[in-house]
Amino acid sequence: MNETKGKLIVISGFSGVGKGTVIRRLMEKYDGFAFSVSGTTRYRREGETDGVEYFFMTKEEFEAGIAAGRFLEYARYSDNYYGTPADYVFGKLEQGIHIILDIEVQGALQVRDKCPEALMIFLIPPDAQTLVNRLTGRGSETEEQITMRLTQAVREADTAPEYKAIIVNDDLERTVEEIYSLVQNPEGMKKFYDANAGKISGIKQDLMEILRTREA
Repeated sequence: MNETKGKLIVISGFSGVGKGTVIRRLMEKYDGFAFSVSGTTRYRREGETDGVEYFFMTKEEFEAGIAAGRFLEYARYSDNYYGTPADYVFGKLEQGIHIILDIEVQGALQVRDKCPEALMIFLIPPDAQTLVNRLTGRGSETEEQITMRLTQAVREADTAPEYKAIIVNDDLERTVEEIYSLVQNPEGMKKFYDANAGKISGIKQDLMEILRTREA
């Protein structure tokens, strides 16, 4: 990418780590950022607008898009497709807008393979117990759902080293500033990777112990 184009920012992390809050604050605080609109085949809910919440597509349209290579990444959940339209993303980048993708690890690695210049950022909590507290504190999920999310986090911990930068989200404003600094200076990503990559194995081990306790 040259300096006149926007940057593609991929943000992943464990469920409950605060990705959505960080992204909203980043866009509130700084101009020139936009959240990527995904395509989906799921039913449009009341109050949703095509091109705002999602690009709503038929299954046939989506599968034709897959065949034509029109998605940076896609996946299928509960019999519905979800994916990131390449034309939308590249169009915004050409306008000089930084595009943020909040996607899970599998999709993020698809994007990395197609866009090696993407800023790949993985958010982690300061420790395992903080993640548990955030998930339980939301009050929107059952104990079974929380256990499933913690189990998924253990699996995702093995993939976090695939990212270019790892950031500890223990203070919202600092996390936002750190991400913004990487957009301005991508060469700094290795510093964040080197500083935090070693923490992941400890978090994973602690999560595994917490899961054993919950299942006992």
